[in-house]
Amino acid sequence: MATAAPDALSATFAALADPTRRAILARLARGNATVLELAAPFAISLPAVSKHLKVLERAGLVTRGQRAQFRPCQLRARPLRDAASWIDAYREQWEQRLDRMADYLDQLQNRDPQRDKEDR
Repeated sequence: MATAAPDALSATFAALADPTRRAILARLARGNATVLELAAPFAISLPAVSKHLKVLERAGLVTRGQRAQFRPCQLRARPLRDAASWIDAYREQWEQRLDRMADYLDQLQNRDPQRDKEDR
């Protein structure tokens, strides 16, 4: 069912738990960006943005380039796909369970009360 190692999934979900990191990932989904570009919409310091980027890097969600002073950040989608696959397996299970429960409730609502009395 799981396509990624549990530790990788834990790192991914921990990284995604913070709204600032999710916003950074959303920005990187549109294309590479520098730390200054990523920091622009936030009312936090550059070191704080760098700390968020380190968490994302440890989770394998972001890589940083190495071109002289220019170090663009880039989104790595694989960990997100692995997390989505893991979630999807549980979503499918719950949808099936909810469908069965809906069918059962329909059966209960469509029962004939007269027939139920006769069965007793």
